[in-house]
Amino acid sequence: MNMTLAVCTTTESREEAQKIARACVEARLAACVHIDEIASVYVWQGDVQEGFEFRLTLKTTAEAYPALETLIRQLHSYDVPAIYAFEVVRGNEDYLDWVRGEVDPKK
Repeated sequence: MNMTLAVCTTTESREEAQKIARACVEARLAACVHIDEIASVYVWQGDVQEGFEFRLTLKTTAEAYPALETLIRQLHSYDVPAIYAFEVVRGNEDYLDWVRGEVDPKK
């Protein structure tokens, strides 16, 4: 069975988050994407930064992950975008079947 993943990244603006989300869904690399505004504290180039970002949580499959990461990198404005995945180990099987059915990295 093709493993379901929840992939996260963050962006500087809602517009960029929506652009990435739409492109990933239209490319059939993600079944859906949630976008949340979050507060972030992090170190960048030696300085502590604080600000607001937009977190995308993309629902996809392990098979689609390489192409999804490539597309996110192409569209992302950050020099080093955070892109990481969590394996979905349990969930509503009807929902997970829907995700797997909507994601098609061969299209």
